[in-house]
Amino acid sequence: MIFKKTLSFAILAVSSFILLAMMNKSSDQMEIGDSLPMPDLELVNIDDESYSLKQLAGENGILVIFSCNTCPFVIGNGSKSEGWQNRYPEIGELCKELGVELVLLNPNEAKRDHGDSLEDMKKQYKAQNYKGYYLLDKESILADAFAAQTTPHVFLFNASLKLVYTGSIDDNVSSREDVKEHYLNDALNNLIKGKKIDPEITRNIGCSIKRI
Repeated sequence: MIFKKTLSFAILAVSSFILLAMMNKSSDQMEIGDSLPMPDLELVNIDDESYSLKQLAGENGILVIFSCNTCPFVIGNGSKSEGWQNRYPEIGELCKELGVELVLLNPNEAKRDHGDSLEDMKKQYKAQNYKGYYLLDKESILADAFAAQTTPHVFLFNASLKLVYTGSIDDNVSSREDVKEHYLNDALNNLIKGKKIDPEITRNIGCSIKRI
């Protein structure tokens, strides 16, 4: 009886390990050096025109940020947190200066009727003085291709459209004045200067993408 219980436990443990390995494999994120996913897929921008990421890429690369209009990590949470969107205009200006195009993507397909529609995106872009492009990622197609997990989730590609940085904008969502590590700004500047980007990967923090 003891042998049977031990054997059953061992089988369960092995099965759990295999399942966990499969789950980890299926949720693998992009690796540094990977190519820009689905570069020719066209998505609708807030100007009602359709663009592909390859078409929008700047001379020195493209910065893709999965974002939305509803996540507290993006828009803030009253007096508790500013959210990261108040850094979007500055990021956009820096990108323009460096020849990198900023593209925001809204993948929240399950919330199109609850704050993340194209019309909502247009209002948010104008109200918050966003820069660059803001595309509707219909059915979360690009979010799936990127294995993006959160809003926000940052992906920076160089002129060859190879991934050079991914993760967070900086280390303090609550207050821009209290930021100590400017991950994305440093990555952008080092990219242009030809210096090593360090860190290349940081932990992305935010709301889960609302897929269907």
